[in-house]
Amino acid sequence: MITVTDDGPGIPVADRDRVFDRFTRLDDARARDAGGAGLGLAIVRELVRRYGGTVRLADAGPGLRAEVRLPATDGA
Repeated sequence: MITVTDDGPGIPVADRDRVFDRFTRLDDARARDAGGAGLGLAIVRELVRRYGGTVRLADAGPGLRAEVRLPATDGA
């Protein structure tokens, strides 16, 4: 498991599934050249799924915690 935690404003529970969609930006004031293209979490989710894992977002109080779980390998 890999955990990334920040102390920012977090993501509302109602939007946590949506942020994994391509080109999703929750802040309408952010421009593409200043706020990203909204692809980061979509790429993470797809890569993790391809390796049999999951990504979950949770409250970190304050902030947000992203948990990436990948299956153990046999070392080969």
